[in-house]
Amino acid sequence: SRDGLVDQLEFEGYSHTEAVYGADHCGADWNKQALQKAKDYLEYMAFSYSGLQKQLEFDQFTSAQAKYGVDKCGANWKEQ
Repeated sequence: SRDGLVDQLEFEGYSHTEAVYGADHCGADWNKQALQKAKDYLEYMAFSYSGLQKQLEFDQFTSAQAKYGVDKCGANWKEQ
């Protein structure tokens, strides 16, 4: 997530301003990143629809990004 990347860059010693600039200019598609993270989670763990959305939000994706990831991940929610 964007905020997760900012946090990571700050942890690595970049100032907040530098970290925000890097996250905002890295060219990431945050919806695509949320989708990939949702698919990654489902490879090793079962989630409900709402549980996966909450997990993505915990990972600092926005609600809209998390919803996109959950909606597009292709999960069979009855199997989950």
